[in-house]
Amino acid sequence: MFHDRARLIAVAGRGGDGAIHFRREKYVPRGGPDGGDGGDGGDVVLVADPRRRDLSGLRPNQKLRAGRGGPGGGRLSNGARGEDAVLAVPVGTQVFAGGELLADLASPGARVVVAQGGAGGRGNKRFAGPSRQTPRFAEVGLPGEERALELRLKLLADAALVGFPNAGKSSLLARLSNARPKVADYPFTTRSPVLGTVEAPDGRQLVVADVPGLIEGASEGVGLGHEFLAHLERARLLLHVIDAGLEDPEGRWRAIDAELAAYGAGLDERPQLVVLNKIDLRPEPPGFSVEDERILAVLPVSAVSGAGLDALRRALFELAPPEPEQPAAAAAEAELAEYLVYRPRPARPPFRVYRTERGFRVSGAPPAQPELEAILRAAGARPGDEVELGGDVLEWE
Repeated sequence: MFHDRARLIAVAGRGGDGAIHFRREKYVPRGGPDGGDGGDGGDVVLVADPRRRDLSGLRPNQKLRAGRGGPGGGRLSNGARGEDAVLAVPVGTQVFAGGELLADLASPGARVVVAQGGAGGRGNKRFAGPSRQTPRFAEVGLPGEERALELRLKLLADAALVGFPNAGKSSLLARLSNARPKVADYPFTTRSPVLGTVEAPDGRQLVVADVPGLIEGASEGVGLGHEFLAHLERARLLLHVIDAGLEDPEGRWRAIDAELAAYGAGLDERPQLVVLNKIDLRPEPPGFSVEDERILAVLPVSAVSGAGLDALRRALFELAPPEPEQPAAAAAEAELAEYLVYRPRPARPPFRVYRTERGFRVSGAPPAQPELEAILRAAGARPGDEVELGGDVLEWE
């Protein structure tokens, strides 16, 4: 079954704790502090993979966890960075958080960091100075980001087949391309989008998508086609397939075109090829007198007999709008800005938690109690540990 929506929870790795350590060597009786820093937590990263076709591999509300940063050690040894959690998603996946679009992975290899790992804590060596030569504390690593995400897939296709159910779209795609959709003589045979590749004699290729048939009211949520209207947004050309064996082909064209306009997203502005299918059911081709600047050609065909298919292939390659080219420098800059880094690493919070020889110390403006308790618990606080907070010394319970 085709899945074009998924929800997941991204949990970035926690930063490793800094070390409290002093040099202990045979001929160095008073060695100074040499505790290393903790490693940063791992990030949660989404990567557009052209081998993926849909989002069916994700479980509902799946948690994607990155690795925790390693703790610092003695002799100024720093902890290892946490392992990133990398999830491959189909090209064309959009990433939303709280209804806000975070990234649009519209090209193969595009990457986005959706949750950043927490910063590692500094070891006690970092706090040594002329007035504090033997610091007996080190920072605790910060927690990583956690966010709920919604993934929405919009297929990438050069052209898309639209029309009423049972207009013969699936049969047409099977004759034009290498796709093998389910074909039967009843409405709503197609229940999920299907992609096919059409190849020209000179080696050029176009990707054509077949989406479930639309009915009147689809833009308002009626019928199977409503949730798949979004897949038409990326197609540069629409192939409007009409059953020529039925009466009033102009009226059927206007009905579907009205649904495209009601949906919005510019679908009613896309160039179209009107394909009058099933001409083998009529003694002569039906007339089609709609005059519209968006209609580039009207082509009578038969997916059963193959009549008119060669002309349709030629029209596809001649009339499909070329993909807009982006200057190399601008493309590289856009990729860096939108995909490699979602947003800069957040500034350090207005408080820090330090590990001491007797427990923990909180400096700065402490967070709310539930958050502080969660941070201390994650840092390994145990019953009986002392917690210094704003000049008070409390006992962890």
